[in-house]
Amino acid sequence: MKMSMVKQAAMAVVVVAMGCMAVIALILTLVQHHSVDLPHRMQYGMVFDAGSTHTSLYMYRWPGNKENNTGVVSQMLVCDVDGYGISSYALDPPAAGLSLRKCLDSTLAVIPANQLGETPVYLGATAGMRLLQLQNQTQSDQVLEQVTKVIQGYPFYFRGARILSGMEEGAYGWITTNYLQEGFIKHGFEGGWVRPKGRKTWGALDMGGSSTQIAFTPGQPVRDPASALGPKLYGYQYEVYTHSYLCYGKEQTMRQLQVHLLKMSGSTRPVNHPCYHLGDNLTLTLGDLYDSPCVARPVTFDPASVVTFTGTSEPLQCLNQIKNITNLAACSLAPDCGFNGVYQPPVSGNFFAFSAYYYTFDFLGLAPQSSLSQATTTIDTFCKRTWNSLKKEYNVKDKYLRDYCASANYIMTVLLDGYKFNQTWGNIYFQRQVADTDIGWTLGYMLNLTNLIPSELPLVVTGVQRGQWAAEIFFIVFAVFLSLLVLVLLWLWNPQDGRGNK
Repeated sequence: MKMSMVKQAAMAVVVVAMGCMAVIALILTLVQHHSVDLPHRMQYGMVFDAGSTHTSLYMYRWPGNKENNTGVVSQMLVCDVDGYGISSYALDPPAAGLSLRKCLDSTLAVIPANQLGETPVYLGATAGMRLLQLQNQTQSDQVLEQVTKVIQGYPFYFRGARILSGMEEGAYGWITTNYLQEGFIKHGFEGGWVRPKGRKTWGALDMGGSSTQIAFTPGQPVRDPASALGPKLYGYQYEVYTHSYLCYGKEQTMRQLQVHLLKMSGSTRPVNHPCYHLGDNLTLTLGDLYDSPCVARPVTFDPASVVTFTGTSEPLQCLNQIKNITNLAACSLAPDCGFNGVYQPPVSGNFFAFSAYYYTFDFLGLAPQSSLSQATTTIDTFCKRTWNSLKKEYNVKDKYLRDYCASANYIMTVLLDGYKFNQTWGNIYFQRQVADTDIGWTLGYMLNLTNLIPSELPLVVTGVQRGQWAAEIFFIVFAVFLSLLVLVLLWLWNPQDGRGNK
């Protein structure tokens, strides 16, 4: 009898202890849980900048979550397409598409295979294709069809290939400039992204081969609705003035200058070119010279005839001739006017000048900033040099080297006489990149596109601290041990023992 009572008491103690262990383990598993957001998966996007002189592919990435519906985008890589701009393939449209393959192939190894189908790819053609569209709509359509066909052959999310308007190009460049300057959003000291208070926006000055753009937030409301855009970024609305001057890019201006000089020369041959250096001679066919909608063709001419331009190294005459073709007279008496009779409010704030602005001034040693007197003196000195002296000093292709004098004088004309930076020259910064990212319209386009791409839902993991986890494991294991002990006691305990001792 006593043995039976001892066994029953031991059994009761074990059962109670097992119950306590189970309760404690249960409590530990239910309290003090911590939830942690896992890093979002990176998303990717690509934009082809199909300019008038060349094409480049820009790849961007951003976390799957966004800030007020806009992605925090960073540049991942840049691939320069071989050859000239896609508009140069007007007579061979399939070659325009084939030229993109090398850059498209290079991205396949960078983007995770399971995300290729959701990676947007877009091709935006700028002023070169705008001019081709004016010249020959059929050829323009055929070139876009061929680049579309090639891109659609890749496993990406094709968003289209089209010709950007000048306003879009200017506005996207403005978005890029201010995003890189943290004008829209910045990372706060306490963590997280915040909108800077009192941060002023920057203006954007872009010059390509066939057009030039200006975009900025003016100090007064934009009076011409056709020149105003209102992009919404990170939950905030902006008003931007922007205008694109078609035919006033660097290459087309150089062409206009040649045609103007030929017309002014009458029957004199060769034609003196004050912006070309003494000793330099350039011969062109009239077919090539007049092959642009930006210049006025004679009623009759022989395309096979040639004309030779000979350099005279006359910087003052060079500047005067450039002013003649820039059409400054249309805005000479109007306070709110740029050039060529175009409405423009007074420039306001700091500006980034990129593309041809940067490349020209960087070559002359005037980037990122220089005083107005230094810029004027440097350009004048360079333009007076002979062709032989330049060839000895610079290892640059002739087509680029001979145009630096004319393009520098054109830039000065646009900035001072056109945009009226006379009193605010020090507000212009000639730069190609900010924070290792190229300044241009493509990043601005991608930022705007992220507004249309849904955010990914956050991935949440729930867990406990290490000490709590160890205690849970201990009590669970101890409860299992006690359960096994009960089973062993039940198996060893023979109820007949009590009756035999009686």
